[in-house]
Amino acid sequence: MSRARRRPGRRRLRVLVLLETGRRPPDDLEALSDQERYDFKMEIDVLTTLETLGHEAQVLEVKHELGPIRQALYEWKPHIVFNLIEAFFGLRELDQHVVSYLELLRVPYTGCNPRGLVLARDKALAKTILTYHRVPVPRFDVVHSGRRVRRSKQLTFPLIVKSLTEEASVGIAQASVVWDQAELDERVRFIHESITGDALIEEFIDGREIYVGVLGNKRLTVLPPWELFFEKTSPGAVAIATERVKHNLAYQVKHGITEGEADLEPAVRAKLIAVAKRIYRSLSLEGYARLDFRLRADGTAFFIEANPNPEIARKEEFAQSALKAGIKYERLIETILALGIRRGTM
Repeated sequence: MSRARRRPGRRRLRVLVLLETGRRPPDDLEALSDQERYDFKMEIDVLTTLETLGHEAQVLEVKHELGPIRQALYEWKPHIVFNLIEAFFGLRELDQHVVSYLELLRVPYTGCNPRGLVLARDKALAKTILTYHRVPVPRFDVVHSGRRVRRSKQLTFPLIVKSLTEEASVGIAQASVVWDQAELDERVRFIHESITGDALIEEFIDGREIYVGVLGNKRLTVLPPWELFFEKTSPGAVAIATERVKHNLAYQVKHGITEGEADLEPAVRAKLIAVAKRIYRSLSLEGYARLDFRLRADGTAFFIEANPNPEIARKEEFAQSALKAGIKYERLIETILALGIRRGTM
């Protein structure tokens, strides 16, 4: 692979890239199927771009030990850690501890700080905080693992059931939208037993699926709102971002799942950008994050969840939204690095 010539004055960095075990892309990318390449797209794009930019990248796969991280830091002395892990010990709710460890070692890293990860990870906690800050959120409740559903009168059908802490649409399917008590009980049981952990039940907002990317630490850049389009929704189905919608190429093609800049009225767009900044700051987010909304026909944007350190593959919504704002992919990666280094020196 040829290396691009670095621009004069650009600092060449040693970048330690943290991946979860099994997420290192194979050496022979040509041997991958389209779906396999799609599954590794973020890791491939980040690593090849770091090389193109002239940085020296070293990959470290992390599973359940912090020792190898410490060893790599002391032996190689990277300028920054590019954090691409979303779980530790196989558990998503533990990823913030790796970032806390990096902070204790006084090592600059990309993406969100531990507090922002904790607040965003618990969808109910995030919604509780944002309710205080007058951000519209769906009515919701939590059913703890092993407990039966005791639905309040405020929660009227249809409802949507999801994991309290999982991301990337894990556990979300058409069956997640429930229309009566029997379906609700069954889906909560599915979350408890198959996904494991607490279940979040919330008011289903019939509307458009809107994503807003935010880039920055103190000074924020809000990227153009992005929309997930459902062109061939099956009869009786609802337009939601299920696991297959988000991660299955064949399903996306079959059902006409596409994405692009959201066509919004100027007033709705301005309000969405303002509320995105308020959410980002209220949840102590840093680096870069994607905020998910459901936009009702009356123009009300309901906050659904925050995704710190989201998917940043070249063709995915965050990078494409940045490109629409005039931020090419190479500049996006450089900006993410710069934000991490700048925070580490504050």
